[in-house]
Amino acid sequence: MYVALLAGFFSGLSLIAAIGAQNAVVLRQGLKREHVGLVVLVCSASDIVLIAAGVAGFSSVTARYPWVTPVMLWGGVAFLLGYGALRFRAAWQGGSALLASSATPASAKRVVLTVLALTWLNPHVYVDTLALLGALSAQYTPYHASFGVGAAVSSVVFFATLGYGARLLAPVLARPKAWVILEIVIGAVMWAIAAGLAVQAMR
Repeated sequence: MYVALLAGFFSGLSLIAAIGAQNAVVLRQGLKREHVGLVVLVCSASDIVLIAAGVAGFSSVTARYPWVTPVMLWGGVAFLLGYGALRFRAAWQGGSALLASSATPASAKRVVLTVLALTWLNPHVYVDTLALLGALSAQYTPYHASFGVGAAVSSVVFFATLGYGARLLAPVLARPKAWVILEIVIGAVMWAIAAGLAVQAMR
């Protein structure tokens, strides 16, 4: 059981630590110190639901209904392109408008909706949690539930560390130019992921 728990923790951590749309937003909110706890909660809760579904065998659903995959792919492409464009626009505006201390705080509702969209409209999340972690958990039967718990704990630890640890970078991002660069990087990540999804959808 403990072996399955540790395997789930490190498997989940290795997948979630990759740079992605969701992580970029958590980092951005952590740097701006806006609704960090709420963002961490939403991301962690979403991951826990998806991991539980994967361990329970959700991959059989996509095998039975193949149209689900392309719908998720193109939906993710559309949203990531739009969100990336917003980040590039913010970088274009530049200057002190991007500073955490001077920027107009986003509402909690807007932040939550953004995080939910980046989570549930991103096909990579389903591949990692539902498909890959679900398949890995089957190797630890009858302790596959422990594997899932380990993966869920890794999600909570990672998002909390990323969200609250981001403030350590605040001195580096005390200049407007640094925020411009950050927004460009986030926008580029969004568009790169969207391009990858589009190529995958056209295969």
